[in-house]
Amino acid sequence: MKEVIKTDKAPTAIGPYSQGWRAGDFIFVAGQGPLDPQTGKIKGNTIEEQTKQTLENIKAILQASGADMRDVVKVTVILTNPSSFKPMNEVYKTFFPEPFPARTTYCAELVLPNMLVEIEAIAYVGK
Repeated sequence: MKEVIKTDKAPTAIGPYSQGWRAGDFIFVAGQGPLDPQTGKIKGNTIEEQTKQTLENIKAILQASGADMRDVVKVTVILTNPSSFKPMNEVYKTFFPEPFPARTTYCAELVLPNMLVEIEAIAYVGK
C-alpha cells in the first residue's frame, strides 16, 4: 500500500514534492520549514519560533495519516547556523516523548531566505 498524505493544516508544497507519503507501515514526511499553513510565509524570527512551527507542521501531516509524534523513529534536522543547535534542541525535545527518535543534524544553506531550520521525519505505524 502506498498513498500520498495531504492536509491543509500544514503548508502546501513549494516545489515538486508531496507533504508526505505512507508506504506500508512507514510514513515519510517531506522536509518541513517554519511556514504558516494559512499564509505560506515564514512564521517566527528566532530559531525557537521557527522550530516550533516546523514541528507543528510535521505533527499535522502525521495526524492527517493517523499517526503522531510518538510514531516517529527517525528525524533529520537542517540548521543554517551551528549555534542554533542548543535552542532548537530545547524546543525539539518538547515535541517527542522518550525514547527519542534517531536523529541526524547538520548545517546547510536553506532554500528560502530567513529560514533557519528544516526538518524531515519518518514514522513507523506497524504493530
